[in-house]
Amino acid sequence: MSEMIKQKVSKFPHVYTLSFLLIIVFAILTWILPSGSFERELVETNVGERNVVIPGSYQRVDKISEDGDLRQGIMAVLMAPTRGVQNAADVVAFVILIGGTFALINKTGAIAAGMKKVIAKLKHRSVLLIPIVMVLFALGGTSFGMAEETLPFYAILLPIIMGMGYDSMTAFLLIFLSATLGYSASTTNPFSVLIAQGLAGIEGNPQLIFRYIQWAIYTAMGIGFVVFYANKVKKNPKSSIMYEDDLALRTELGETNGQEEHNEFTNKHKLVLLVFAIGMIIMVYGLLTYGWYMDEISMVFLGTGLAVALVYGMREQEIATTFVDGMKDFVYAGIIIGVMRGILVVAEDGMIMDTILNTLVNALQGVPTYIYTTLCSIFYSVLSIMLPSSSGMAALTVPIFGPLTEILGINKEALITAYQYGNNNISLLSPTNVILVAGLGICRIPIERYWKVVWKFMIPVFVVGWIFAGISALLPY
Repeated sequence: MSEMIKQKVSKFPHVYTLSFLLIIVFAILTWILPSGSFERELVETNVGERNVVIPGSYQRVDKISEDGDLRQGIMAVLMAPTRGVQNAADVVAFVILIGGTFALINKTGAIAAGMKKVIAKLKHRSVLLIPIVMVLFALGGTSFGMAEETLPFYAILLPIIMGMGYDSMTAFLLIFLSATLGYSASTTNPFSVLIAQGLAGIEGNPQLIFRYIQWAIYTAMGIGFVVFYANKVKKNPKSSIMYEDDLALRTELGETNGQEEHNEFTNKHKLVLLVFAIGMIIMVYGLLTYGWYMDEISMVFLGTGLAVALVYGMREQEIATTFVDGMKDFVYAGIIIGVMRGILVVAEDGMIMDTILNTLVNALQGVPTYIYTTLCSIFYSVLSIMLPSSSGMAALTVPIFGPLTEILGINKEALITAYQYGNNNISLLSPTNVILVAGLGICRIPIERYWKVVWKFMIPVFVVGWIFAGISALLPY
């Protein structure tokens, strides 16, 4: 499976290659674009004192002066990743520690066992199965960024869904659409909204209630689409785009369907899920009441992970080893944030960032807010085909567009909303999304057939996301 995925995405540059190429591109731009800067003033905000750009204060700066040469060369390019990691140390540490925490939770098997229990109880009531399971996956996507964690569920759900008279496409849509739409409509997802807010200087998740409303609407849209498709297939199996292929797949699944899973839903699993739920409630309460930030959120996740490990009965060595293994899995995501920050380091050292911002400001002066947020979301969708990582995308773009949004007098939460939908909605279609390719592979579905089924649904998905971004701009700061 992993070899197949690599072949599918090998035609696209690796994200680390892309980030280093962008560092080189921005270094070259420091030799081409004029250097300049805005004046900034210290302003008291609801998140403390901040240096805020003074609109209209941009002035050119000489490339070469007594203070040095602003043109960035080979040394600057090679030092940029290191300096970027240093500048983004708080975000990098946050992501890596979160990885260790989730490894402890996944080690218990509680989430998989709980899901299997729900499915078993609803097996003969298919009308309830689809919305309940989709809500669970959508909650995982919106709360903790459930993505790779969905892959085992394709193998678990595929025989159950097909045994109930649906097709393999239904099983895939049930999992992938719900988790990805939940990820798009992020509420407390640490790899999307929370990172982007942190990079933009937004603390406390001020539009959290509105984000839950967005999540409910997106989840309802996904459920409606999947239920409509599933009922159509069940009434007329030959209408399925996967009908011929599923005939052979049903035979194969029939040979293995008698194998029982080992992860029964025990009292320990119930206790683990209770502890996890309490942790999430504490985090949401802290965000709403005290404006918690990355340190406090890391505290909750770490405390929850340790509590889960203890109530499950893990020993000290197992806890430590599992935590380290989990951090290893998230080093990729954490370090890429720092490497992407290296792009900003080069641009700032060459003093071209304010030049770019000034150019964009002049181009966007007088543009209605909803057009600005829509254009931002479209930009994120295009760039995300090359850079699928939500955390990497935030690290690359939010430090640039955050000040621009502020200069234009637009609520920066609107930028975060445009980013989350632009970046994540395209992952519903993008062949560079490894989770999409892997899930389709497990369900034996060619990607072009998936596209044929889902493309019409994507039109309202994108439009509603743009509407959410426009509304976000209108809400109070």
